Amino acid sequence: MKQILLGLTAWFSILGSGLAQSTNKAGATSLPRIAIAGLGIESSTFSPAVTHEEAFHARYGPEVFNAYPFMMAISPLRKQALWLPAIVGKSLPGGAVTREAYESLVNKTLDSLKKYGPYDGLYFDIHGAMSVKGLDDPEGDFITRIRKVIGYKTLISTSMDLHGNVSWRLAQNTDLMTCYRLAPHEDAMQTKERAVVNLLERIKSGKGKPAYKAWIPIPILLPGEKTSTRIEPGKSLYQQVAPMADQQTGIVDAGIWIGYAWADEPRNHAVVMVVGDDKAKVTQSAEKLAQAFWQVRNQFDFVAPTGKLEDVLAKALVSQKHPFFISDTGDNPTAGGAGDVTWTLTQILARPEFQQAEGPSLIYASIPDPELVKKALSAGVGGRVEGPAGARVDNRFAPPVMLKGTVESIVKGDKDAEVEVVVKVGSVHVIVTQKRKPYHKEIDFTRLGLAPRKADIVVVKIGYLEPELYAMQADWIMALTPGGVDQDLFRLPYKRIKRPMFPLDAGMKTPDLGAKLVPLSGEGK
Repeated sequence: MKQILLGLTAWFSILGSGLAQSTNKAGATSLPRIAIAGLGIESSTFSPAVTHEEAFHARYGPEVFNAYPFMMAISPLRKQALWLPAIVGKSLPGGAVTREAYESLVNKTLDSLKKYGPYDGLYFDIHGAMSVKGLDDPEGDFITRIRKVIGYKTLISTSMDLHGNVSWRLAQNTDLMTCYRLAPHEDAMQTKERAVVNLLERIKSGKGKPAYKAWIPIPILLPGEKTSTRIEPGKSLYQQVAPMADQQTGIVDAGIWIGYAWADEPRNHAVVMVVGDDKAKVTQSAEKLAQAFWQVRNQFDFVAPTGKLEDVLAKALVSQKHPFFISDTGDNPTAGGAGDVTWTLTQILARPEFQQAEGPSLIYASIPDPELVKKALSAGVGGRVEGPAGARVDNRFAPPVMLKGTVESIVKGDKDAEVEVVVKVGSVHVIVTQKRKPYHKEIDFTRLGLAPRKADIVVVKIGYLEPELYAMQADWIMALTPGGVDQDLFRLPYKRIKRPMFPLDAGMKTPDLGAKLVPLSGEGK
C-alpha cells in the first residue's frame, strides 16, 4: 500500500509540474493537454449472463499507459503531449453490463476529467457494442456525459472495433473516428495509434475539428464469422478503406462498421463513416463504400465450413488431418456468450468413441465451474474428481454436465480464469476454469500441460479461429451450436432492431445510401 501511495504521489507531482508547464507565460511553447478514457465490451442481450464492474479490470491514472505499447515513456508519441489519463476499462465479452457497474465506471471517469481539465483533446477508446441494463446506446450516453464535463472546444478522437455500433449521437459528439480494418483484429493497436496520431495532428496543426462527418446507416446485420476480412467479399470490401482514408487529401479517416449482431437495439446495424475537410470527397467516399457493401451483401458466407455438431464430430473422427479444430460457436465468450453452456460437451462425452482412455484424444476448452475447481484443488494432480460442471449461468439448452475423471493439471494466476484445471474423462481432456476464459493462443494450452498440435480433435468455444489457432489447425469446421451468440440469427428473438434488415428481411428494397452529414460536436449548443 505504501508503494502505491508513493507512486500516486509521484504521479500527482508530475501532473502538477505539467500543469505549470502548460500554463506558462505567453509566448512559451506548451504541450497540448490530452485526456484518455474509455470502456470496452461486447455484450449480448440474448445471454442471461450479466457483467459487473470488476470484469473491466479498469486502469487508472498512469496505469492506463500500460494498455498502449505505442505510449511507452520512451515513445515519440508520449513526448508530444501532456497526457492526462482518466480510466480505461476492457472486459471480456459477456452479458449486459449492470446499470450499477456502468454508472460507477462512468462517474469515476467524469470525476477524474473534472479534476484535471481543461483539455485540448481526448482520446476515447471504446469497443462500441456495450449493452447496459435499462439503457440504450451506452457509448452515446457516455460521450454525451463526457462532453458536459469537458465542453465542445476539446477535440475527441474515437477508436472502435469494427463490430461496434455507431449511433448518430456517438457520431455527433466525436470529432474524429476510426475503426479496425481487419477481422480477426490484427490491426487493433495500429488503429488506436492512428486515432491518437490523428488527434495530435489536428491539434498541433491548428486545423481543429474536421469540417464534415458523413454517416450512412446500412440495414445489414451479420455475424463476424460471415464478414471476416480473411475471405471474400469482406477482404476486398475492406481493402477499399485504406486508399480512401490514407491517400486522399481532404479526408482524415474512413471506416466500415459491421455492427454487433447479438444485441437487440435500434443502433445495431452496419454503418459507414468518413471524416474530413473536403465535403465532396467525404460524401462521395462514404457513399461509394456504402454502395459497395450493399452490393456484396448476398456474397457473405461463413469463414469456414459449418454443420450440426453431430455431423461435425463424425467428420472429425474419420479425418486423417490432425489437429482437427471444431468451433463451438453458439457459446463463444469472445463474442458475448456466457461461456458455460454444456450442450456441446454433453454430446461429446455421450459418444462411445470418447469413453475409453485409449480413444481419440480430444481437448475441450473450456467450461467454467468454481465448485468443480474447488474439488479438483482438494483432490490434487493425479487425484479423482466427480461432480457437475457448467450451466450455472446459461442452462437453457442443457443442465450441468457430470464430469468423472482424473485431475491432470492445476494452474493458478490467469487474469481471466484465475484457476484452470484439466480433467481427463475417457479420452477427453476437459479444461475447467474458476471463471470463464477464451482459449485463443497456443500457450493457453501448453501452460496446462496440453499439446494441442498432437491432439486428434480440439474443440474451442470460439467463432472464427484467432491467428494462432488458425495456424495450428490441419482442418476446421464451425459447429452451429446454441447459445447467447447463436450464429443462426433467424433463431434469435429480435424485437427492437430497425426493420427491414438484411438478411432477416431478404426481399427488402434497396435502402437510401446517401450520405447524412452529421453536425459538428457542439453545433447548436
